Amino acid sequence: MSVLERLMAAGVNLPEPRPPVANYVPFVVTGNVLFISGQVSAGPDGLVVGRLGENMTLEQGQAAARICAINLIAQMKLALGDLERVTRVVKLGGFVNAAGDFTDIPKVINGCSDLMVEAFGDKGRHTRSAVACPVLPMGAAVEVDAVVEFA
Repeated sequence: MSVLERLMAAGVNLPEPRPPVANYVPFVVTGNVLFISGQVSAGPDGLVVGRLGENMTLEQGQAAARICAINLIAQMKLALGDLERVTRVVKLGGFVNAAGDFTDIPKVINGCSDLMVEAFGDKGRHTRSAVACPVLPMGAAVEVDAVVEFA
């Protein structure tokens, strides 16, 4: 199955990539590496806002991280034209808007990681960081950036 077929089987329709909200570009291509700016948890119903451990559950955070994955994949498609060009999702950097005592940050970012593996198979297995933040841009619940290798 192709990446798009796997995404469709998972019930994912790629949105139009979101434009930057400040003075940066959505992605940079250098050599055979694609760097994608942080994608927030903004889906078809708007921006998912909240703070994990305060007014959001772990499951809600994972769903927000999955939205970030969808937005990252939409940027990959825009940058590369064809998702089959992806040879490896190299690294994800996950940021979670979390209360000071919320410690399940890695479990939240699994919502993004799981979709990368579901979409790209072994090519979607990546290194990762997952950190808590006291606040994210626009009050977003989650933000994730990515480094991707392509052919």
